Amino acid sequence: MSDVLPLVDSHHHVWNLDHRPQPWLDEPGHESIRRTYGVDDLRRDATRPLAGRRLTSAVLVQCVTSVSETQELLVLAGQDPLIGAVVGWADLTSPAIGDVLDTLLAGPGGGHLRALRHIVQGESDPAWLQHPAVERGLRALRDRGLGYDVLIRDHQFPQAIRLAQRFPDLPLVLDHAGKPPVGRHGLSGWERKIRVLAGNPHVRCKVSGLITEADHHRWTIDDIRPVWDVLLPAFGADRLMFGSDWPVCVLAGGWNRWAATVEELLAGCSVAETDAILAGTATDFYRLKEETSCS
Repeated sequence: MSDVLPLVDSHHHVWNLDHRPQPWLDEPGHESIRRTYGVDDLRRDATRPLAGRRLTSAVLVQCVTSVSETQELLVLAGQDPLIGAVVGWADLTSPAIGDVLDTLLAGPGGGHLRALRHIVQGESDPAWLQHPAVERGLRALRDRGLGYDVLIRDHQFPQAIRLAQRFPDLPLVLDHAGKPPVGRHGLSGWERKIRVLAGNPHVRCKVSGLITEADHHRWTIDDIRPVWDVLLPAFGADRLMFGSDWPVCVLAGGWNRWAATVEELLAGCSVAETDAILAGTATDFYRLKEETSCS
């Protein structure tokens, strides 16, 4: 058995602009990451140890609403040992969602599919997650032992809370802590909603994407700490997981700077709490193989 302590990055992306456009990168402010990123780029960027650990496994998350992208990510996961799991996309509203999931699971790399995600933050319907067709798709996920990554903004918490209440047997993880208004004061509303959501024991939360919600050039750990001080007691360490949101995090300092920040936040945590946040929670949720390694 290896004595290397695991470090799981529960949230990262890759994209090849020569093969698949990423329209969201055309928005102002994304110029510095408007290029192709692959898994080897992650290896080159993620060099800083975090609490004495180096990156051993990563969860690859979809970027665009495309089943073919998900298929490509699964193939990549089957080829690269760093990728322990894939969060893909499929149309939850489709009557054929069950067949689509079965095809993905049976296809190349399909054993790495662990969850789906939809860009709910871009939906204008305030109850999109409660649409009957969406709930049918979520039941198809649940019945196949898959989870769901919840991507929302602050004003969409009510539908995420209803989702958790209506699907107590569907594993859920909140991406980017629900995108709180980092460094802009006024966390009280977000905190109230986080505590309600965290009251559902099957919901986990990713400590990720926070620095891109802050001022990209001026943020400090003092901007992040108030969010952390809400998340840790609300969820507990065994329901929190470290994620980088790389390469999006490059906009606000990059993987290594975020890892250094998380290490500072963990200073008051026990060994068991640190292990849960840096590896255990993600390993459990995404059913990662402990031997997965970047070497």
